[in-house]
Amino acid sequence: MADFDLYTYQEEVVERALQRENIIIWLPTGGGKTRAAVYVAKRHLETTDRAKVVVLVNKVHLVDQHYKKEFKPHLDQNYKVVPVSGESDEKDFFGKVVQKSDVVICTAQILYNALTNMEETKHVELSDITLLIIDECHHTHKESVYNKVMRFYLEKKLKGERRLPQILGLTASPGTGGAKILIRAVEHVLQICANLDAAIVSTKNYAPELKRKVPRPIKSFDIVEKRPADPFGNHLKWMMELIHEYMNLPPDFKLRECGTQEYEADVVILEQRGVKEDNRLLAQCALHLRQYNDALLINDTLRMMDAYCSLEEFYSTKLTRTIDGTDLFLVGLFQENQVELKKLAWDSRYENPKMAKLESVLLKQFGQGVQSRGILFSKTRRSTYCLNDWVLNNRALQQAGIKATILTGAGNGSTYMTQNEQAETIRNFREGTLNLLISTSVAEEGLDIPECNLVVRYGLLTNEIAQQQASGRARAQNSQYSVVAMRGGREERREITNEYLEELTGEAIAKVQEMSLQEFQRKINELQIQAVISSRVAENQKTEKRSRYTASSIQLLCRNCFKSVASGSDIKLVDNAHYVNVNPDFGKHYKVGGQVKIPRNFEDWEPGRTISCNYGNCNKDWGFEMKYKKIALLPNLAIKNFALQTPDGRITVKKWKDVQFSVEDFSFNQYCQDYYPDLLD
Repeated sequence: MADFDLYTYQEEVVERALQRENIIIWLPTGGGKTRAAVYVAKRHLETTDRAKVVVLVNKVHLVDQHYKKEFKPHLDQNYKVVPVSGESDEKDFFGKVVQKSDVVICTAQILYNALTNMEETKHVELSDITLLIIDECHHTHKESVYNKVMRFYLEKKLKGERRLPQILGLTASPGTGGAKILIRAVEHVLQICANLDAAIVSTKNYAPELKRKVPRPIKSFDIVEKRPADPFGNHLKWMMELIHEYMNLPPDFKLRECGTQEYEADVVILEQRGVKEDNRLLAQCALHLRQYNDALLINDTLRMMDAYCSLEEFYSTKLTRTIDGTDLFLVGLFQENQVELKKLAWDSRYENPKMAKLESVLLKQFGQGVQSRGILFSKTRRSTYCLNDWVLNNRALQQAGIKATILTGAGNGSTYMTQNEQAETIRNFREGTLNLLISTSVAEEGLDIPECNLVVRYGLLTNEIAQQQASGRARAQNSQYSVVAMRGGREERREITNEYLEELTGEAIAKVQEMSLQEFQRKINELQIQAVISSRVAENQKTEKRSRYTASSIQLLCRNCFKSVASGSDIKLVDNAHYVNVNPDFGKHYKVGGQVKIPRNFEDWEPGRTISCNYGNCNKDWGFEMKYKKIALLPNLAIKNFALQTPDGRITVKKWKDVQFSVEDFSFNQYCQDYYPDLLD
């Protein structure tokens, strides 16, 4: 297909991009942002000497989707279009791919890696690119990889470098950045514009055409009253009180109401405090309280049996991991109450009224002879599995012809989907084999999902961007957008707040668009200078933090049993990604489990078996072994599973980037000299 037409409103929003201005296209979900970007790319390739277009996406599955659905059909006849993701071999010689291609579609992380990697076959300069298209560009903020890429751009711009790519951003909504008043929302939109060095454009003259093309769904609040009695939830709270008494809560620490996100935040802090203070009783009680709180949250959203099963699953792993009296008390408490909890969980008189309301919402839209297609959005992967099980076992929903399945994010692990599984699910949905997707937020943004006539948001607390994207999935004429929530509950309040924030976003964008060119440029330049300075300061602080302690002064402790198992000097960094322990004596501290399966291949390594603490019944998961260059078998450690003993006390960190000592790069040659000298002879 050599040529194609745009709607008039699309022609309006690309006009300035065709004049080589940096712009952000603001159109709603379903408004054809990607098609407009393909049009700009095609014109750019036709009119630019040695043109090089790079399209950045923020999720792996969007690489293939944009390639197959948009860029390949319209550009492949005359130009070389190449998709590159972390799952493709091309990433290993990305620099060469960019040199030999006209259009490259890739995840932002791959381009960022290429900008920072000086190896010839992998390196790319921004000046090699003439047009940089950034999909879902509202993510260009703070420490996102989009913003890291754009910092390269801003550094060069502020140094006066001329050879920079034209920027084209695409978004359904930049949001307000948490702002609740207009002046702050304007500041947020300006910051996004500054980060992308671009003006934001939307249709002014052809808004009615856009409205016809992307009709708004009919929104309904499907509200339920609070359940009159909740003996299952009350029993869980009573058990939590027993744990509170047993753990001897510190007098300076007050827990908020259980069954809330605030309580979860409190017990996370409490567990960290227990680890730091060498108080295993406090740390373990906090961990178990988090599981009970999760069960209360599930009980509030799903079936009682789902809440019970989450606890049963957790305690099934704890039975063989008792170390001391704390474990015996906590496991014993669950065992003593297990029969009563199960009896209450299966008592239909006290079932969650939200489930009945959800059933009625689905039955209104699905039925004999009605060709409906819907998406049910839920918060977690676990909740999607529970809801799918409920649909499959609900006679009324099955009789209504509902054919449901799960759609979750791509990744590694049993609850994630592979990219191929995602694609197959969406294909079946498009062809009508399935008519209801039960999805996490993965379906809100970017995925090419066909028009739906029903979108349900169930048990969700998200921002106005996610709400608009979810709403945009209901694109069929007279489609329904339902919010199932408890009267006066958090979900209802958040949804109403998001409606206000959606209006505020529009007002803020209008204010920015009304600015004179001089005022806009002045504000943008100020923000860009501030961003570059802040970035340098943050980098210096990070370097200082990394050198606070020597590696040899740090001890790694198992986060469960508190046994000292390694020195910081044992840790090396492989390929700027994997933190491994190279001390051969470390092997006596862990036991190996099942084979780790990752549905993709890597250039220099392959996963081995899981590893866990070998002390007594601890069995704390630590990570997995990896085989590097087919020779070195290295334990790859997740730092969140350890505590760090420093000269100033014990600390915990979530990620390796937060440790306060320098980790040396792994030398494969040195490793071979030390352990396989015969190979080098």
